[in-house]
Amino acid sequence: MCLLLGATGVGKTLLVKRLQKLSCRDGKGDLGDPPPTRPTVGTNLTDIVAQKKITIRELGGCMGPIWSNYYGNCRSLLFMLDASNPTQLSASCAQLLGLLSAEQLAEASVLILFNKIDLPCYMTVEEMKSLMRLSDIIACAKQSVTTAEISALKGTGLSEVLRWLQDTHRTNS
Repeated sequence: MCLLLGATGVGKTLLVKRLQKLSCRDGKGDLGDPPPTRPTVGTNLTDIVAQKKITIRELGGCMGPIWSNYYGNCRSLLFMLDASNPTQLSASCAQLLGLLSAEQLAEASVLILFNKIDLPCYMTVEEMKSLMRLSDIIACAKQSVTTAEISALKGTGLSEVLRWLQDTHRTNS
């Protein structure tokens, strides 16, 4: 099981829909126009077939206080941030620290996704990483932590996310 977590409005639902479409095309080809989405209230389960079936459980950002109820059976964690909204950074950093310190997630592989890199922002992703002291967070984490810069809207970086999921779930079976 892969958990997909992040604040409301960071693009989790669009990411899952795009990954699902991409997995049907073996990671290649044009994704076309983005499908319509609305904020997730509750949880969505989506199966992606990338060499083998990977189930992604997306939890709505508003469910943050009860995310821990879903940590069991989690092999991988996608944690998404909105790279176009630095005002959300401190809250997202606090959520990330909570996830990385959770005992049930100690064995999970973690991919931190900086989404919406296609949108203009007054801070670069590198400045955001520095501000949240991400290198220190990664150095202290029990988990294997990777980062990626993506645009779920444009499809940028999504084949790398799909490859990460394949590799993680191949080694963690």
